[in-house]
Amino acid sequence: MAKLALNKTTLNREGRRLKAFRQFVPALDLKRKQLLAERQETSRRLMENQSQLEALHQKVAEQLPMLAASDIKVDNLLQVKKVDIRYINLVGLELPELSAFEIDVQQYSRLLLPHWVDPLIQLQKKTLQIEVEIEVFKQRLKLLEEGLQKTTQRLNLFDKVLIPEAQANIRKIRIALSDAERAGVVRAKIAKNKRRRMQL
Repeated sequence: MAKLALNKTTLNREGRRLKAFRQFVPALDLKRKQLLAERQETSRRLMENQSQLEALHQKVAEQLPMLAASDIKVDNLLQVKKVDIRYINLVGLELPELSAFEIDVQQYSRLLLPHWVDPLIQLQKKTLQIEVEIEVFKQRLKLLEEGLQKTTQRLNLFDKVLIPEAQANIRKIRIALSDAERAGVVRAKIAKNKRRRMQL
């Protein structure tokens, strides 16, 4: 860092810097609080979806035990037709959100396949949608964590480094200017006393 010039110009500059830093802090703190609230909401929704997914798996296991012994493949009957993810801006952070999800069910013969295929397909459709939502929430959570980390670092930089540094510089300059002014007064008095003695 360059040596601090102990003059009024530097004092004014440091004063302006301190004022600017203090204006940034509330905005950064508000941004951090909004990101924290969104992270909490996203975590809640992610856990909710994970619970729903577990409940669906449990439902399949309870209601369709014949699926474990069956060699009938129903995976090829479902095909994801559309997954639309839009991005919403939250305090400068682009967060993904599932806006549309469609699944195509292939035509199949209800006479050739067992009666339990219909409820299984409905459960699988729900499962697929929840799995996609979980992935979107995980991505969203990751972006929120990164954004929160950067915002907290910036807030700490202003709060714990730049503001105290500017305050210390201002204090140092004021002391130096005060000392210089006092020294000037003392020199003036000494010079005045010398002139008075010379006149006598």
